[in-house]
Amino acid sequence: MGQKTHPNGFRVGIIKPWTSTWYAKIKDYAGFVAEDAKIRKFIKKKLYAAGVSRILIDRKSQNTIITVVTAKPGIVVGRGGQGIDELKQEVSKYLGKMVVINVVEVARIDVDAQLVSEAIAQQLEKRVAFRRAMKQAMQRTMRAGAQGIKVMVSGRLGGAEIARSEWAKEGRIPLQTLRADVDYGFAEADTMMGKIGVKVWVFKGNLMPGEKADANIKSKSSKDNSEKFARHSRNKAVEAE
Repeated sequence: MGQKTHPNGFRVGIIKPWTSTWYAKIKDYAGFVAEDAKIRKFIKKKLYAAGVSRILIDRKSQNTIITVVTAKPGIVVGRGGQGIDELKQEVSKYLGKMVVINVVEVARIDVDAQLVSEAIAQQLEKRVAFRRAMKQAMQRTMRAGAQGIKVMVSGRLGGAEIARSEWAKEGRIPLQTLRADVDYGFAEADTMMGKIGVKVWVFKGNLMPGEKADANIKSKSSKDNSEKFARHSRNKAVEAE
C-alpha cells in the first residue's frame, strides 16, 4: 500500500506514446537521455509563460527534431517567426549541435493536466486561496468534457507553520485501469512561505482495445502550424503599419 506509480509511465507503450523516440548504441544511450533532460529543462524554463504542455524529441540519423506542444504558439513563434529562429539558435548553441524546432498548439487547454497544474500554481503565487483555485480549475476541466479530475496541493498552505497536503476530486479517476486515459501534471508555486507542489490527474475516458490516448494537439503538421502563425504575425505587422 502507498506505493505510487507515475500515471504516464504506467501507460507508456500501452495507450500512451514515448515523449522521446530514438534508438541508440549502448555507449550513446546515457548521453542521449541526459541530453533530452537538458533540452526539456532549458526550453521549459525559457518558454514557461507560453504554457508548454510537453516537449517531444525525435532523433534522426542527421538531426534532432524538437516539437514544442504549447497553449500559446504565438508567443513561441514570435513576430514573423523571429521567436522560433532565436529559440533554435539558442538551443543549438546550448547543445553544440543543430536542431529543428516545430511548434504545435494544444487543442483543449482545460483537459491538459500539466497546464491545469501550472494555472493553479500561478494563482497560488498571486495569493489566491488554495481551495478556491482548486475548485475553479476542477469546474473548468469538467465543463471542458473530462470525466474526472483530482487535484492535490502540498506545502505550507495558507501560510501555515506546518506543511500539509489537501486534495479534492470530482468525477472518477481509475488510476489502476490501464485502458483509462489518465493525464498527469505537476507544477510548483514559489510563494513567500516556500514552495507549494500541485499535482493534477485528469480522466478523459476509457479506450477500446487498439485505441491510443488522445494527443490533444490541433495540427498534426507542426511545420505548417509554425508557418501559419509566422504568416499571421507578419499580416498583423503589416496592418499595424
